[in-house]
Amino acid sequence: MSENFLLLIFAVVIIICLIFDLGVFNKKQHVLSTKEATIWTLVWIVLALLFGVFIFYEFGNVKATEYFAAYLTEKSLSLDNIFVFVLIFSYYNVPEEFKHRILFWGILGAVILRAIFIFVGVELIKLTYLPPVELFGKEIEFNVLLIIFGIILILTGLKTFIVHKENENKDFSDNFIMKVLKKRFPISNNIQSGSFTIIENGKRCITPLLLCLITIELSDVIFAVDSIPAVFGITQDPIILYTSNIFAILGLRSMYFMLSSIIAYFKRLSFGISVILLYIGVKMLISQVYHIDAIISLSIIISILLLSILWSIIEKKK
Repeated sequence: MSENFLLLIFAVVIIICLIFDLGVFNKKQHVLSTKEATIWTLVWIVLALLFGVFIFYEFGNVKATEYFAAYLTEKSLSLDNIFVFVLIFSYYNVPEEFKHRILFWGILGAVILRAIFIFVGVELIKLTYLPPVELFGKEIEFNVLLIIFGIILILTGLKTFIVHKENENKDFSDNFIMKVLKKRFPISNNIQSGSFTIIENGKRCITPLLLCLITIELSDVIFAVDSIPAVFGITQDPIILYTSNIFAILGLRSMYFMLSSIIAYFKRLSFGISVILLYIGVKMLISQVYHIDAIISLSIIISILLLSILWSIIEKKK
């Protein structure tokens, strides 16, 4: 099967699910129940796993292992987004019934942005190989961009230990884009309208819901700076990169509603995420000299996630 046909199948599956999600089951704005959120979370996870099985039968064990490793890495990193979503919604005082709509459009925007980041990144990697050098008795081609990505991941992994403390009192309006918006457009405090823009006194005004949506999009761009290099450390196959990435973030909306009330139970997950980032960063730096098999990476990522979640639950119970 050609890669173009694979992307077509992937696109059809995603579009059908999004139509059913927003256009059929969530046509009216309402508070998403934990049961409903859990069902949709499981739907996205099952679809991601089935797609991985499909890759296994079409492209073999190596590609399937890379897909599952990239999916788990992106899924674990995307859980960090939930902490930030809680803070953003609290900052803008968003009513529960509007959160689903904001997250739908926010994650839809993230799908487009991730596609740009991934396919541009793949092309840049092709252009940044250095001339081959002889090392350990063989010719090795070092890649400048992969080395930079590896350093970014190691630094990010070290920083992840303190990132939640930094975000606790974060002023989400304190950035260039938000300041420009507030200067150029009139702001309405009418959040109960449920609209992103409304007309007040004959003027088109933006509401806190639009500001919240823009903040979520900006936060995803920041997270993409960490997560995209992380999956590049597992594979440089653009199809595997994109499909694993998109399946991981599409289930993020429903996962927010499922986990937001029990997010405290995952307090130590940030430790696991930082270790995963450090591991992939080191793996990326040594990849041209020493190759670590995809199945080993997958096993390490699963083990780190399970241990950090178990640690979180034990600590919470104590």
